[in-house]
Amino acid sequence: MAKAPAKSDMVVSVLAEVGLTFHRMRTVGRPRGAVTEWGGGLFAMLRTLAVEGAMTVPQIARTRPVARQRIQRLADDAAKQGLVEFVDNPAHKRSKLVRLTPEGQAWYEDRLELISTMSEDWVKGISADALETTLVTLQAMGSELMRTIEEDDLQPLDEG
Repeated sequence: MAKAPAKSDMVVSVLAEVGLTFHRMRTVGRPRGAVTEWGGGLFAMLRTLAVEGAMTVPQIARTRPVARQRIQRLADDAAKQGLVEFVDNPAHKRSKLVRLTPEGQAWYEDRLELISTMSEDWVKGISADALETTLVTLQAMGSELMRTIEEDDLQPLDEG
């Protein structure tokens, strides 16, 4: 009887598959308009703002976590496109809040619908229960990683 793989081996395999799946989705999504030149960064930032509401650049960066400078560049570019706006922050005089504009909300919702429609083909043979288990597992792993990041005061890499 074959020995079951160690939990750590399974984690490595899961992470490898998540990375591969993400990059494959970007490859499929780019020609369909679901992915921009920012990769998944623009969608991810707008999703954060759509779910959490207006936030400062450092707050957005901590939720991801990615370098603050990357989020600043992304927010500046999104503002030039009219997708977000910088508004006064009542809690801080210098650190503006980044807020979705109506155009940004519409852009986000359009991409969300596009990704949802595209994904129907990818998950045909996968049950809703299996997808729920996957989601819960990845959320638990992500929460533990964020706990470690916060406890160890780790800084994200600047991804460009």
